[in-house]
Amino acid sequence: MLESIPYIDMRLKSAERKGDALELVLEKGKQRIVPADERSVRVLYSHGEFSDDADKPCITELDAFSDWDYEEDGECLYLNLPKLRIVIDKETNSFSYYDEDGSLLLKEREKRSKELKEIPVYSLTEGEAEKEYIETADGRKEVIKDAGKIQTGTAYQTRLHFEFDKDEDLYGLGQHEEGYHSLRGNVIYNNQANRTIAIPFFVSTKGYGVFVNTCSPSIFNDGCEGSYFYTEADSEMDFFFINGGDMNGAVRGFRKISGKAAMLPKWVFGYIQSQERYESQKEILEVADEYRKRGIGLDCIVLDWISWPDGQWGQKTFDENRFPDPDEMTKKLHEENVHFMISIWPNMAESCENLKEFKEKKLLLSHMNSYNALDPEARKLYWKQANEGLFSHGVDAWWCDNSEPICPEWMENVRPENSKNYENYCRSVSNHIPAPYMNAFGLYHAMGIYEGQRETAPDKRVVNLTRSGYPGQQRYGTILWSGDISASWDTMRRQIAAGLNFCASGMPYWTIDIGAFFVHNGVQWYWMGDYDKGAEDPAYCELFVRWYQWGAFLPVFRGHGTDVRRELWNFDRKEAAFYEALVTANRRRYELMPYIYSLAGRVHTDDGLIIKPLVYDFTGDKNVRDIFDQYMFGDAMMVCPVTEAMYFGKNKKDSTTRSVYLPAGCDWYDMYTDEKYEGGRWIEADASLEKIPVFIKAGAVIPMTEAALSTAELKDEYVFHIYPGADGSFTMYEDAGDGYGYEKGEYSLTEYRWDDKKAELSENGKSFLGKSVVHSKR
Repeated sequence: MLESIPYIDMRLKSAERKGDALELVLEKGKQRIVPADERSVRVLYSHGEFSDDADKPCITELDAFSDWDYEEDGECLYLNLPKLRIVIDKETNSFSYYDEDGSLLLKEREKRSKELKEIPVYSLTEGEAEKEYIETADGRKEVIKDAGKIQTGTAYQTRLHFEFDKDEDLYGLGQHEEGYHSLRGNVIYNNQANRTIAIPFFVSTKGYGVFVNTCSPSIFNDGCEGSYFYTEADSEMDFFFINGGDMNGAVRGFRKISGKAAMLPKWVFGYIQSQERYESQKEILEVADEYRKRGIGLDCIVLDWISWPDGQWGQKTFDENRFPDPDEMTKKLHEENVHFMISIWPNMAESCENLKEFKEKKLLLSHMNSYNALDPEARKLYWKQANEGLFSHGVDAWWCDNSEPICPEWMENVRPENSKNYENYCRSVSNHIPAPYMNAFGLYHAMGIYEGQRETAPDKRVVNLTRSGYPGQQRYGTILWSGDISASWDTMRRQIAAGLNFCASGMPYWTIDIGAFFVHNGVQWYWMGDYDKGAEDPAYCELFVRWYQWGAFLPVFRGHGTDVRRELWNFDRKEAAFYEALVTANRRRYELMPYIYSLAGRVHTDDGLIIKPLVYDFTGDKNVRDIFDQYMFGDAMMVCPVTEAMYFGKNKKDSTTRSVYLPAGCDWYDMYTDEKYEGGRWIEADASLEKIPVFIKAGAVIPMTEAALSTAELKDEYVFHIYPGADGSFTMYEDAGDGYGYEKGEYSLTEYRWDDKKAELSENGKSFLGKSVVHSKR
């Protein structure tokens, strides 16, 4: 008979506290457990030496935490924190994580729960490489067909195995266009792509989160092969376990580790008008002027690609023929309280002076005409060019497009399977970016823009709309958008879920191309809209209205796309009041600005989220776990987008209501009628063309103001709409004095104090005038 060799690699040989870490020596390799605070730990595992945290851009420097101890018996080691206990099996090294009350949060697999496989890491050799050039919607792409490689080091493929409870659900892991609800039972490929944003952090309905500190592509698998998290290439296994107490607490724990979200300027939360593309200075000023003439709110207009001279893709200067005086253009926009955002790209054409400078200094990615954002000197040069050619002319915000910057699926004739695309991504990207950092280009790119602008203009907040995100990127003033999606009702439904799981991953600022980027049905697999007649088709106009209404209740409110002009007046049709519905949604966004900007303040100060799945606030109600066409907008408002046709199209619904579930545990008020409903049941809500169903949680206060043409023109006298709870109480967040900090207060309808002065209630008992609850510093 064959003789087995006992597997003893994970057996614990010794444990010792060294400073604020617990060091474990195993039969093969070693582990370091670092308590991050009273309820979170970091776990590292390697067969060699541990790497330097300076090479790990996702996390911030954590304060030392020493309030913990450990003990051992013959079978287990016990690590005790004030809010977390970890039991480690000495024979198998499998961890079990317990809450402070002794309840089990998560178990690792009983045997071989942590696996490392050493692999070689290669880079391309200098010299010529055989390349193929492919034209895509993202411009001309280089594909390496053949090139020499040299081994530059080693890394580990890592696999962390779990045993989840059958009744728990998981959320997060970034944005995936498939529109997953719970992650349970799915295989999630975490590689960056045009329509995918990989975030290696998930949250459980049991109130914990797991953040894998990797910059490489990864796979989450919860299927027939078991439950595990796999990473492609890392210097060691490195993950955080966060006992949040609840799901929102897990997000706060993630932000403590990866960094606070930067505070965005107030204007970002007004309407942003974009289009593929505005072609001249004259056109931009005309569009902005038309918004003002029509009395429609507008805070920013966007110049998409080809601001540069003809044939100089990626050059960070204006084409003098189409933009003869950019200083005058931005001056006129600013006089009308309209800000200016411009698209910039990491890749540059051979004819660019910008590219020549990068080539001379050898600061490009290997065998690519994209700059090497991983190199600090390259980031400084990129900012220098952006500052001299663009920022100095009055640019207010950046649109960092193509920040993956390699999307192999965009070069295929037929959409590849997710597994095949993951394989192609790892193979293609590792030709240009070191394997352990393949997912992190966008993070470094955002870092360079943020640090450059803050050094140049320290009093101007950074705004960076970008397509690729990663943990830590929230520190750099970024807003993520969902990429080049196609127009259909099915896409819209999936996008709602994609955005909710992205924000469930701890990332606060997300938006979409309202109405989708592609509207027509083109030859490319990704150009697959349902509306070849565009705005001439009332069915598309209806879809656009519903998308716009949804966009008005997202963190950032932005229209963009190709095939069809996106200015609101293009939807002024005789078939229905589309235009009027759009203007109504625009006005409502500005009326709600006191509430919205208060939410933004709490994103920064309290590590909160602006949008989140219902399950984050109503975890105890199992009915909400699979509802991903309703969501919380802050703590007080539940938004219920309309996701099917009711007026036009062959599959239109035969009514103008939508089913809405009201989560249990509180009462709810209809935002339009003030009608009160008991929670824990389904109702039919009015969803006529001019309305998106919205319900207010009992006990909330919603500050509102009069709509205006821009956030700068909003009045600072607000109406506070009170939706009392069962006992007449309500909750309000007040300005703490620093311009964007908030203190929570509990009040009753019998008395309300603001700066120690009583305010009188209005006759209907629902609203009264008061001072501003939030102020914009700049």
